[in-house]
Amino acid sequence: MRYPGSEKLEIIRTVEASHLPTRRTLETIGISSTTYYRWYDLWSEGGVDALEDTAPCPRSVWNRIPDETREAFIEFALEHEDLTPRELAVKYTDEKQYFISESSVYRILKAEDLITAPRHIVIKAANEFKDKTSRINELW
Repeated sequence: MRYPGSEKLEIIRTVEASHLPTRRTLETIGISSTTYYRWYDLWSEGGVDALEDTAPCPRSVWNRIPDETREAFIEFALEHEDLTPRELAVKYTDEKQYFISESSVYRILKAEDLITAPRHIVIKAANEFKDKTSRINELW
């Protein structure tokens, strides 16, 4: 549960003013000791403003394919429609000198709705074997 900075400060003051030991007070309130001491450190270093939640900012992903490369790959894939994702990955790596994995190729193509449904080959079962055997292990 997230607490606003004012409630965190009130919890800190409640624990400080309590006649019970800190651990027992925190158990009564329902706050873990690590959370309390983290809040206490923030408060002692930065005051009330440090207790306010900061918006989590997404970190940059070190292996993300740049947008320019992604667009160039989509154009490349449209030029070579007959290739599978594996073949596209190999051909793009060979020709453009930029490694792109098969799974990344598949994700990019799927996001752009360029993946077609696989062809299903229907094989009907026969009532009997075409090449009949007359002895044990003759088939092998």
